Amino acid sequence: QVQLVESGGGLVQAGGSLRLSCAASVTFSINVMGWYRQAPGKQRELVARITSRLSTNYADSVKGRFTISRDNAKNTVYLQMNSLKPEDTAVYYCKANRRGVDYWGKGTLVTVSS
Repeated sequence: QVQLVESGGGLVQAGGSLRLSCAASVTFSINVMGWYRQAPGKQRELVARITSRLSTNYADSVKGRFTISRDNAKNTVYLQMNSLKPEDTAVYYCKANRRGVDYWGKGTLVTVSS
């Protein structure tokens, strides 16, 4: 079992920045960790993910604005979000895959005002 706890969400004006954190109860055998988001009335979508070897992937909509990073010593993955836009408003979820099983956090709300 892996417990994931997200933090760092909140209300920010367009153009601003936020940093999300996801603390995992363990990181041993966790290969991929990622951030997903779900806006009202929309499906959950991948924002960014990072492997244990620090290889990263980003959704086209956030490339150049968001940065995912990982600190295995702290069992934490981060999402630095810059130049935020109103369309980034969503609940952001952390996901970890460990030995073929996906684990999700409960999410943190990010609201970007115009």
